[in-house]
Amino acid sequence: MAERRLLVLFGSQTGTAQDTAERIGREAKRRHLWCRVEALDSCDLANLIHEPLVVFVCATTGQGDPPDNMKMFWRFLFRKNLPAGSLCQLDYAVLGLGDSSYPKFNFVAKKLHKRLLQLGGNPLLPVALGDDQHDLGPDAVVDPWLVALWDKILALYPLPPGLEIISPNVCLPPKYTLHYLPEDSPHPDSDLPQPAAPQAAPCELHPFAARVVSNQRVTAQSHFQDVRLIEFDIAGSGITFSAGDVVMIQPQNRPEDVQQFCQLLCLEPHRRFVLEPTEPGTSLPPLLPQPCTIQYLVTRYLDISCVPRRSFFELLAYFSTNELEREKLQEFSSAQGQEELYSYCNRPRRTTLEALWDFPHTTCAIPADYLLDLIPRIRPRAFSIASSMLAHPERMQILVAVVQYKTRLSKPRRGLCSTWLASLNPEQGDVRVPLWVKKGGMKFPADPATPVIMIGPGTGVAPFRAAIQERVAQGRRGNFLFFGCRYKSKDFYCQMEWEELVTKGLLTLFTAFSRDQEEKVYVQHRIQENRRLVWELLSSGNAHVYLAG
Repeated sequence: MAERRLLVLFGSQTGTAQDTAERIGREAKRRHLWCRVEALDSCDLANLIHEPLVVFVCATTGQGDPPDNMKMFWRFLFRKNLPAGSLCQLDYAVLGLGDSSYPKFNFVAKKLHKRLLQLGGNPLLPVALGDDQHDLGPDAVVDPWLVALWDKILALYPLPPGLEIISPNVCLPPKYTLHYLPEDSPHPDSDLPQPAAPQAAPCELHPFAARVVSNQRVTAQSHFQDVRLIEFDIAGSGITFSAGDVVMIQPQNRPEDVQQFCQLLCLEPHRRFVLEPTEPGTSLPPLLPQPCTIQYLVTRYLDISCVPRRSFFELLAYFSTNELEREKLQEFSSAQGQEELYSYCNRPRRTTLEALWDFPHTTCAIPADYLLDLIPRIRPRAFSIASSMLAHPERMQILVAVVQYKTRLSKPRRGLCSTWLASLNPEQGDVRVPLWVKKGGMKFPADPATPVIMIGPGTGVAPFRAAIQERVAQGRRGNFLFFGCRYKSKDFYCQMEWEELVTKGLLTLFTAFSRDQEEKVYVQHRIQENRRLVWELLSSGNAHVYLAG
C-alpha cells in the first residue's frame, strides 16, 4: 500500500497561513497520515520531486508579493531551467489566503497553482481563494474546501484496516512535552541573548542585541500622540543599511502581563524546563534556549497580547472542566460561531490574556505541555530606519508612534512593540533590543542629478529622513520634502534639522499643519499649490516620487 504521508508547506506573513497549515496538520493526524508542517523556505526544495502529496497554504502580501518565508522557494520555482515534467509524481492542492479589497487578490496562490501545473503536478482540487473581506473571513472558503480535500486524499490513501478517523472529541497529543528540571540543577548565567561576535549579518534566528543610546519623545507633552526618536548602538554588529531599509525588532511582553499570565495558569516563573518533541523528526522552536525558564518563555516567546484565533478556542475547549465555559468555547470554534467570535475578539481587539481571564475554570486547567500549541510566538515588527550611516556611523535611529486606542473594552488597547520600546530607559543601565535589518522596497536614484520628491506625512517621514541625510552627505541637491502633521508646535518632527538644511540650501521643504487654522490643510493641498514646480521636476528633471504613510 502507498505510503500515507503528507507535507503541508506554508508562506505566511502575519501567521494566518501558518495557523491554517497547522490546522491541516492536525486534521491529517486524525486521519492517521504521517504529516510534516513547514515554512516553504525551511523545506529542502530538491526533495519536492520525491513528495507524493503536498498541500500549499500561502498568503499574498503587499502588491501581489509572496511572504518573506517563501521568497527563496518562489525564486527557485520560477527558474527557467526547471524541466516541464519535474513534478509529475506530485499530487498537490493550493489554498490561498488574501483580501479582495487589494487589486492582486490571492495573486501568489493563483500563480503557484499555475506554475505547479506547468511543472507536471496533478491538482487534487481547484485552487481555494480565502478572502478576509468575507463576513466569516477566509474560513468561509477554507472549511468546505478542506472537507473536499480529505475526501480526495482518503480516496487515494484509504485508512488502514481497523483504524477509524480520530473523533474531534479526542484531544491530540501536544507538539512538545515540557520537562521541568529539578530546582537545584545548575544554572547557566543568563537567559538573555548575549551580543555575540557575529559570524554573519544578524538575522531573525540570530538577532543583534543593540544597546539603546537614547529614547526621546518628539511630540509635545500636551499632544495626544506619543512619538519617539530612538537611537541604537550597532557598533560591532556587522549591520549595514541604506536609505529605505527596514529594521526588524523582536518585542517582549509587559512584566505585569507576564505576572498575570503566570498567576492565571499557576506557573512558577523561575522554573526551568527542557522541551522534547512528541514525534520524532519534529524540530525544536529555534528561538527558545534549552533549558529555558517559564519567565523567558512567557516574556519573549508566547504572544499573550495577540487577538486569539479560532484554533485557540478549539484547543481550549478540550481542557475545560466547566460545562458553561466549554459550550462557549465550542461555539467560538465552530463554523456557525464565527460571527460571534468576531464580535468577541476581533472587533474589540481582545487579547489572548483577556480571553483567558474570561474562562477562569478552563485556564487553570491548561497543561503546560500545550502552551506552545495554544499560543503563537511573538512576531517581529518592522520599522523604517530613520537615519543614515553616513550621518551617524555605528548608530541607527527609528521614529515610533506609540500605538494606543480605545475600543468598547474598558482598558485602552496598546501596541506590543511600540509600548515596550517607549518604556525602555537607557539611563537605567544597559538596555538592549534584539534587531536585524531587511532590504526595504524603496530604492533611491543612483544618478546624483536626479531630483527626489518625498511625501511623508507623520511618521511616514522616517525613511525620508534617512534618504535626506544620505543624499546630503553625498553632496546631492534636488531634495524636495512635503511633510504634514497636525500642529507646528506639537508634532513637527525633526523641525530644527529640516530648517537648518533649508537655510543651507540643501532641502526644499513644504509643510501642511492640518489643525493650525480653521480649514484643514494636508500635503495634497501643498502639492496642488506647487503643481508647476512638481510638474517641472517630473517633466524636465525626470524626478522620482516617493510616498510613505
